[in-house]
Amino acid sequence: MGEWESGRMGDTSGGGPQRRRGRVTLRGAAVPRLTEDQRLLDSRAREDWKTKDAWRALRILSEFVEGFDTLADLPPAVSVFGSARSKPDSPECELAGRLGAALATAGYAVITGGGPGVMEAANRGATEAGGLSVGLGVELPFEQKLNDWCEIGIDFRYFFVRKTMFVKYAQAFVVLPGGFGTMDELFESLTLVQTRKVTQFPVVLMGAAYWRGLVDWLRDHMCADGKISPEDLDLIHVTDDVAEAVAHIRAAG
Repeated sequence: MGEWESGRMGDTSGGGPQRRRGRVTLRGAAVPRLTEDQRLLDSRAREDWKTKDAWRALRILSEFVEGFDTLADLPPAVSVFGSARSKPDSPECELAGRLGAALATAGYAVITGGGPGVMEAANRGATEAGGLSVGLGVELPFEQKLNDWCEIGIDFRYFFVRKTMFVKYAQAFVVLPGGFGTMDELFESLTLVQTRKVTQFPVVLMGAAYWRGLVDWLRDHMCADGKISPEDLDLIHVTDDVAEAVAHIRAAG
């Protein structure tokens, strides 16, 4: 999923702002000030709760239906996360490209957040290796579009609908270096596995040097203080070896 930088994506012919909202493209003065997620979660708009939220539920339902219908026939898949800000020649993008290709060769579709950086590299690696490449985008306050390597692409209004698709249609998560969005997906997946909401769901961290401080903190502080159990640390598999990552995912399947 990764975070996107304002102004990096969605360059339009008129040079103005652009926003994708589901199937709709908005440009210029038609771009609203708030996204649908912001409107839903804004506690200052209490007067809207009785008049608008019930109708929003139908739109939310429609997004679930469209996602389920579009992705129901996917082959076994792996969701890959990482920063949209990573440059194409960065080590994590090179790693993501090789990972995408290896997953495709092993028979997995590759699902990403559909953005640039690590996500684009993983999508490209999968596509060039003959695999199926999926991008799940989301409406953001700034311009964005799905990268050109997504063979199946869905733009969601709501983050929580999109998150469901990442988990429901994947057999594993692979997490490469990223920011807040990447951390969000990582810890949500670990919580789902820890609480057994999902079972046999490997979580692989790639880019060992990047993750070392976090893993040390989990062990030396969170675990040592009794906030998690020692076996919870075993939910994370850290490696820089693409073949090892794929083998770990296949062994859990």
